[in-house]
Amino acid sequence: MLHSFTQSDFDEKIEAAYALMKQCRLCPRACGAERLENDTSGFCRSGRNPLIASVTPHYGEEPPLSGVSGSGTIFFGNCSLRCVYCQNYPISQQGNGVERTPGELACQMLWLQEQGCHNLNLVTPTHFMPPVLAALRIARERGFDLPIVYNSSGYESLEALRILDGIVDIYLPDMRYSDDEPAMHYSEAPRYREINRAAVREMFRQVGNLVLDGRGIAQRGLIVRHLVLPGNRSGTEGTMRFLAGEISRDVWISLMGQYFPAYRSGEFGSLARKVTAEEYDDAVGIMEACDLENGWIQEFE
Repeated sequence: MLHSFTQSDFDEKIEAAYALMKQCRLCPRACGAERLENDTSGFCRSGRNPLIASVTPHYGEEPPLSGVSGSGTIFFGNCSLRCVYCQNYPISQQGNGVERTPGELACQMLWLQEQGCHNLNLVTPTHFMPPVLAALRIARERGFDLPIVYNSSGYESLEALRILDGIVDIYLPDMRYSDDEPAMHYSEAPRYREINRAAVREMFRQVGNLVLDGRGIAQRGLIVRHLVLPGNRSGTEGTMRFLAGEISRDVWISLMGQYFPAYRSGEFGSLARKVTAEEYDDAVGIMEACDLENGWIQEFE
């Protein structure tokens, strides 16, 4: 939680984060763009200040996040992945949003708290981590104290994640693939398996298994999202075996079956259709066979 840091501690973390933005290595690509000089030539096409696509209470997240009052979501524009099936591609790939300073972002965080949201849900924040921390520092001075959800693609730099240790309360990463070939083909993500698994290990080290309060609202811990892709291109078995064997059999998993062809997926034959009920049932069976019982599965139509 934010209150565990002195102002000096927080300032040191912010300084370390901005150091990663100079010749940028905030994500595993380490593309070296001069982000502090508003160089937008890097993979994420982003400058110094965050691009904000929307700020709103969200009621469609996992139940311990949305609760009854909603999860206070801030959607950041651009992304460190290029998923050809992204359902939010106007935000992630086309850069829809408004540039905000850390001070303006802090005001938006405080507004979400005023709406009664259960948490602050930072959606795809990796490439804007330094100004997000600067905004949190400002917001904390003005009374902000919600649990912080880091809702990411799971393609993360360990160097950046370690700066977040003690700041993030709930990690919500994707584990999209268990093999590098589809990760590269569909998301332009080299070494995805190694990078993603190392990131999830670090996230779990920091926050452990999910902790709920008396109302069933998440306070701390790890929730892993796994989107089932057509033809099992997501490699569900490899991911579930990793979680059961190297993370925890008590880890909470959101097994998602809502894939539909979006953005450029029609150009990729294997992704040009929805997931079938049989494919989703197979994924559920794999999760159960790995003795992973915590989490959510969806009613499949």
